[in-house]
Amino acid sequence: MLEELQRRHYSEATTQRYIRLVERFAQHFHCSPDRLGTRHIREYQAQLFTVQKLSPGSVTNHLCALRFFYIQTLKSRGALPTLPIQETHRLPTILSQEEVAQLIDAAHTPFHRTILMTLYATGVRDAELTRLKVSDIDSRRMVIHIQGGKGRQDRDVMLSPVLLDELRAHWRRLRKKSSTWLFPGNRWHTSARPIDTKTPRHACQYAARRAGIKKKVYPHLLRHCFATHLLEAGADLHTIQILLGHHDLKETAIYLHLSQRHLHATASPLDALVLKGSSPQEE
Repeated sequence: MLEELQRRHYSEATTQRYIRLVERFAQHFHCSPDRLGTRHIREYQAQLFTVQKLSPGSVTNHLCALRFFYIQTLKSRGALPTLPIQETHRLPTILSQEEVAQLIDAAHTPFHRTILMTLYATGVRDAELTRLKVSDIDSRRMVIHIQGGKGRQDRDVMLSPVLLDELRAHWRRLRKKSSTWLFPGNRWHTSARPIDTKTPRHACQYAARRAGIKKKVYPHLLRHCFATHLLEAGADLHTIQILLGHHDLKETAIYLHLSQRHLHATASPLDALVLKGSSPQEE
């Protein structure tokens, strides 16, 4: 299965997740997964919902991993049942620009501050941020090159002058200048390897706690804020789609439901009613 995933150029994160989910499936039945079939998959799906209380999206991830294993690795389409899932579409929580400023100002360390500013200024995914290289910062064209994003797609995003100043200050603070990674790993940021996705997650959690923000703050939330605030500032949906690296405009259209500019552009029908003065007094 690992060879099949690598041959199809799946990302490292997806590869690890798929293998881990198939492993859990096998452990549940204490049996090699190639000896399990439709009945076992149906039973497993049911317990994911009823026992583990997973969301429809999480169960879909499990089924995608099993689908890859049976179809691509075992070449056995008959083992997979047709299992329609009713997806639940929830709108993400959005921070106001004032809350984003409070979050950045409350960063636990200067390193965390730079990470938070980069996430918000570019809309990159946390995994994309960890793989940013020094050579990806193009100060002449004022763009940042995002290489190997979701679906192995490259794209460019804007380089904010404010972020450029922050990145230069970040570079001067590094004890050991990496020739490759913009955000070197380990406690002292001197590793030959980049940070992992725990670092931006911890940066968000610590800053939110220090800022007294009650909303759940995580790296992808700053990506949502980036897109929503751009839309509120007048950017068109197609431009935001390109900046986010979305394949389908439908993915980007969710931000229409989050943008205050679009929500306030249409008046409520209540405003058009002609009502009598005040409410009647309670008898």
